[in-house]
Amino acid sequence: MTALEKIRSWLATFPDFDILSSFSVDYIDRAVPNNGGIFPDGLVEVERRRDIMGNSTVTNQYNFGIYGVFAKPPGDDVGAVINADWVSGFQEWVQAQSVTGDAPTFGDVPNAEKITAQNGMLYDTGEGTATYMVQLSVQFKKKFEVKNPWLI
Repeated sequence: MTALEKIRSWLATFPDFDILSSFSVDYIDRAVPNNGGIFPDGLVEVERRRDIMGNSTVTNQYNFGIYGVFAKPPGDDVGAVINADWVSGFQEWVQAQSVTGDAPTFGDVPNAEKITAQNGMLYDTGEGTATYMVQLSVQFKKKFEVKNPWLI
């Protein structure tokens, strides 16, 4: 299973995920309420440490933009609060899942993994809709062993 497939499957377990009638990759319809999307931003190598034998431990990070389009007529403060609460609830759920070990793992050191959902914000407004965005990051360690150069 790819990282994107793991994240997508896991996000679908968010208790309030069912508000989204669709959840696409690299696409949202800003004119239709209650749809969302995940926008992968690739893999970033954060750190590389090498031991005296040449083995490496690499800290990597996947980044994703999570977008949700919700109903929000102009001046509708009640709808705005509901939407903002959804975003905050999502961020808190991601944190709890990561801390308790209920989130998926991606590396070789599961207890060192961390998934964060941060900077949830109103991204855009349209005709009766509001688009919110949350930055999701997955940080994990991979170990790479090299052949002992002295034994070759």
